[in-house]
Amino acid sequence: VMDRQKLIWTVVCVVGALGLIINAVTRDAGSVYVKNVDHEFALVEDDKWVDVTSDDALDYDLEGKEHINWSSEEQATYWDYQEANKAKPSQSKYSFSLSRTFGVWVAAMFTLFIMSFLFKDNPFYKFAESVVVGVSAAYWMVVSFWDVIIPNMFGKLSPSFISSWAMPGLEGEADLLYLVPLVLGIMLLWRLAPSGTWISRWPLAFIIGTTAGIRLMGFIHADFLSQIRNSIIPLAVFENGSFMFWDSFLNLILIIGVLTALVYFFFSIEHKGLVGKTARVGIWFLMITFGAAFGYTVMGRIALLAIRLEFLFDDWLWIIDPAMNRIAGT
Repeated sequence: VMDRQKLIWTVVCVVGALGLIINAVTRDAGSVYVKNVDHEFALVEDDKWVDVTSDDALDYDLEGKEHINWSSEEQATYWDYQEANKAKPSQSKYSFSLSRTFGVWVAAMFTLFIMSFLFKDNPFYKFAESVVVGVSAAYWMVVSFWDVIIPNMFGKLSPSFISSWAMPGLEGEADLLYLVPLVLGIMLLWRLAPSGTWISRWPLAFIIGTTAGIRLMGFIHADFLSQIRNSIIPLAVFENGSFMFWDSFLNLILIIGVLTALVYFFFSIEHKGLVGKTARVGIWFLMITFGAAFGYTVMGRIALLAIRLEFLFDDWLWIIDPAMNRIAGT
């Protein structure tokens, strides 16, 4: 049975690979095209550069001013590429981008590897999972180094040194108070040492304690107090002297839901009689709330799935074209 299953999946993979190759060769599916764009700026004032092709450049005399030029690539549609190469191929600014095409194919392969987990756990899924986790960790490590450590720590300890190679224009005097986070960071890295891991517990406890305190204040203002404030609403809503039945009904439902849910969490009195019936009403409101939150989460995940499927069928396979990038006249 296992050999037959392996044979079936081998045939499916081979046929699928041949189909992808034929689709890419005959229809250029999965290809990305770019347009070379030239930029030219002129120095009109101190540290002020103006695009010579913009309307702002008309207010200045650009004769004899310092100019800088460079080129960049912007993603173009397949239709623009075809039309430009039909007219004057030698003068066309449109070209095939190998790097971006390679990126599309890599993204498509990793999407399929991740989706293969729906069948069963397999080496392709494990490989994609490891790469995604590793790349994400490395990316955030680099971002944290340049956006947090460099400007917020070393930039405070030695502004002149950081300004000379990393952040031009950084000014200020050295603040030795930032030696405290530097020492705590070194102590935190001590956890990687064979011995002395207990040293890392001190900065870890400091980080957890301060983060919990800061987040507690934020949650009190954003969640607790705001919910209380939003629950203090009138039972009867009047607008321009007329009674608003629907708005009053919604406010009544909200107040009943809040009060009955609070009764359910009041455990000092046994839930019997009127208190028990009120608590059961509160359970219904809680279940409706949890169900709505879960449905909202599921819809978000379905939206992510739809985006990935659109990427596979549009950018990679060229089966659909919702943006009409490969149709004449678009």
